[in-house]
Order: sequence, then C-alpha cells, then structure tokens
Amino acid sequence: MDSDAIVIGHFGLDIEVVLADGERRRIRARSSSEPLVVGDRVKLSERGVELQPRETVLARRDARDRTRAIAANLDVLGVTLAAQPPVPRGYVERMVVAARSAEIEPFLVVNKCDLQESRALSEQLGARFAASAGRVPVFEVSALTGVGLDGIRSHLSGVRGAFVGTSGVGKSSLLNALVPGLDLEVGEINRFTRLGRHVTTRSSLHSLPGGGELIDTPGFRDFVPVDLSPAELASYFPGFEAALEKGCRFRDCRHREEPACGVLESVEEGEVEPADHATYLEVLADLERVEAREARGARS
Repeated sequence: MDSDAIVIGHFGLDIEVVLADGERRRIRARSSSEPLVVGDRVKLSERGVELQPRETVLARRDARDRTRAIAANLDVLGVTLAAQPPVPRGYVERMVVAARSAEIEPFLVVNKCDLQESRALSEQLGARFAASAGRVPVFEVSALTGVGLDGIRSHLSGVRGAFVGTSGVGKSSLLNALVPGLDLEVGEINRFTRLGRHVTTRSSLHSLPGGGELIDTPGFRDFVPVDLSPAELASYFPGFEAALEKGCRFRDCRHREEPACGVLESVEEGEVEPADHATYLEVLADLERVEAREARGARS
C-alpha cells in the first residue's frame, strides 16, 4: 500500500522520513525522479520513493555552477546572523533575493544579542530592513540566554521555516534552544580567522513544541540565487522597492549606467546606499555570467 511521507533527514544514500501517523522510517532513496531534500513530500510504495510536486524550493549554485536544492516546501526563511563571525558583504541581500524569488518570506535573526556588538548589528539591520518599503522582520535573540526566542516561536507557529547562515552564527544553538532535548552538535569560532567551523553537514527537519517546523542547514558563505534572470533581479532586491516605482526610461534597464534610471537617481539622491547598489551589481554580474554560460551550452 502506498504511504505519504515527508523527508526529515539524509544519511548518505538513505533518507529518514516521517509518515502521517508520526512513524519514522529510514529507507534507501531509490527510484526518485531527482535528488530528494529535507522537506520533500514523497509517496512510498513497492516501486520505491516517488517525489511529489514541490510548492517552493530553496536552492543555490555551488562552486562548479551546479544547482543544489537545500530544502523544499518552505514558507519562511530565517537568515541567521551575528557580529561574530562577521557578516560577509552582500550576504543578507543575496539571501533575501533567493527567498523572495522562490516565493519564500525572508526574515532576519540576529543571534548572540547578549553581546553588545550583536545588539548594534540588530539595530543597524532593523533600521534598514524592518522600516523599508519591502519590510523584512528582524528578530534580536540569544540562544544562550533565551531572550527573543518567543518571537521566533510565534513567527514559526503553523509554518515551515529554515535557518540559513554562515558557520558559527549559532543556527544549531538556536534549534537546541527552541527544541528541548534536541542536542545538536555546536561548533566554536576560530579565534584566528574569526570564522565558524562547519558542524552541520546535512539538513534536518525538526518539529517545534508550539507548532511549526524548522530545518537546520549547513553553513554557506557564498550564495548565488537560481531560477532568476538578470532582468528580474532588481524587483527582488531589498531597498530598491521605492526606487523602482520612479520608473526607468528603458524597459530592459539593468540599473548599471543607463540614463533616466530610477535606481541610479535614488543612489544620487541618497535614497539607496551606494554599497547596496554595488552589491546589486555583483549579483547581477553573477547572474549574467550564468545566463551567458547557459546560452553557450544551448548553442553547442
């Protein structure tokens, strides 16, 4: 008899699934149409594992430009940050674009707010994202003291979310605090490089006591959105919302150096930070490179 299940973990060639009645099984993921990821809905039968249609999927391009799915059927995405390790330049913007373009609602989580430098980071991000035209909620929390965790629980109630962030920002520590008894391994910050050590190597899904689900993911320092054309980038880019309403002379404006460009006018008038526009151009260049490579492949 066929059974519906949800993928909640990976173990090499095996996957762990949970059935509708709460039973967990560890099985060999054979006969699927494509690689399965945590959050996938599947149908189990004697024929194997059949992937069901995905509502949303969070994916990235790896160092070899291959598309890698990370998690499926997400409602919200928590971009997790801390003052240490430092936030890579453009990381927040890339993650917000990736979430929005995948029809997943982004929110920011600033962990380690028991430290003054993280509180300062939270205030900076709140002023920029929480009050902008394309509002992104910002939560100031501490996995160590428990401050702010109720806000995260409320935001995740009844939905499926994931934490993403660079290694060392405390994603696993937050999950341990939100799910009593979970006891995920937690890494330390390298005192020389100020970077986190990879501890989480596979995504895993966990149910929250108050309702909702949360996926823990490995740490990523680089993130190129997928299934997004260069022409679409600006419409998802945080901070460009009001600038785009001004309009541009050219319908295919890339907001790079074109005349009568609403975004460039907003940069000149101080409504868009030059650093944000520079980050946009970096992401645009990444997407244009991918587009050109795919065009060459189609012609060959």
